[in-house]
Formats: sequence, structure tokens, C-alpha cells
Amino acid sequence: MHPNTHLYNQHQNPPHREICALLAETIDRYLPDAQNKLWHGHPVWFLDGNPVAGYSRQKPGIRLMFWSGADFGEAGLNVVGKTFKDASVFYNAAAAVSEADLKRWLEKARTIQWDYKNIVKRKGVLERLPAPSVQAPR
Repeated sequence: MHPNTHLYNQHQNPPHREICALLAETIDRYLPDAQNKLWHGHPVWFLDGNPVAGYSRQKPGIRLMFWSGADFGEAGLNVVGKTFKDASVFYNAAAAVSEADLKRWLEKARTIQWDYKNIVKRKGVLERLPAPSVQAPR
């Protein structure tokens, strides 16, 4: 975990701090090859420079977001973006986080990706990336 992600987590109130720590540890475990950094002030994980997962504190709680989550076909990701291909879920207690769901979503985040890395170059047009041929070790 990037030191700035750890600091971000530590600056949350106690219930949110626990959620953030759980999310960061789990994302690191299931996406070990992802780069983690603060992006626009929030922890985000990138695969080959493309954002795939992250979280932020918002009024309804901690929002776990997947940049390509709208195509995961997952009912649990019930907050779907209106402009892009993102989907998310809000948490207010660490006990509400299902590791099985999170693992499944992270596996999909690896294989289902839209090319956000080049969205500016393509003037706002998203293109679907081909699924990687090799899976990361679990």
C-alpha cells in the first residue's frame, strides 16, 4: 500500500478508517501487480496505467468504485455512472464488506477494462481493452 493511501485511511473517522483499511488490504491482496497512489485526492489502483478500482469518502459513506464496473454484471454494484462505465457501492461498516464479492469484482476489474488512460487523447471516447491473456497469481 502506498504511504499516502495509509495516511488517507488514517485521516478518516473510526468506522470509515476500518472500512478503508479493509478495502486497501483486500485490493492489494487480489491485485498485487496494481500500482496504488492517491489520484484526485483518493486511493486508486491502476493496471498498466489504467484506473480499475478505488475508494473515497462521500456523504453516504465510503464509496468503492470500479472504473469499468458497469460491465461486470453485478447487482451488488448498484450505483452506476451516467457518463462513463463506472459502478460502485457505499459502505458504512467494515462488516458490510463481503470479501467474496470484493474478490470477484477485483477479478473482473482485471479482465473487463475500458481505456480511461487514453480518454483525453481520444477526446472523451472510451474504448474497451482486450482481456489480458495471462492472469496474475492469486
